[in-house]
Amino acid sequence: MKNWYKDYEPKPIDTSKVKLSSEILELTELLAKNAHDIWAQQRISDGWRWGAKRNDARKEHPNLIPYEELTEPEKDYGRKMVLLTLKAILALGYRIEMPK
Repeated sequence: MKNWYKDYEPKPIDTSKVKLSSEILELTELLAKNAHDIWAQQRISDGWRWGAKRNDARKEHPNLIPYEELTEPEKDYGRKMVLLTLKAILALGYRIEMPK
């Protein structure tokens, strides 16, 4: 097996010049909540349940709660991923437009 991890050099899409409009920024919370709900739905369907501490053997996770109940740092992780994804989409030349 090749030791690919030794030479691995992450090369994310350069989004440094992308500016997000206020309309796009408004999507952030909605998409972060949606991503959390998708994650939670998948975990629950895989037999996971809420637990005060993460326990992989018992399939328990403290974040199996509604998005609104997450702490701000937990929400911020989702928001950051959404913002980075939206910026990458725009950096690649795609457009995101409001429906008319």
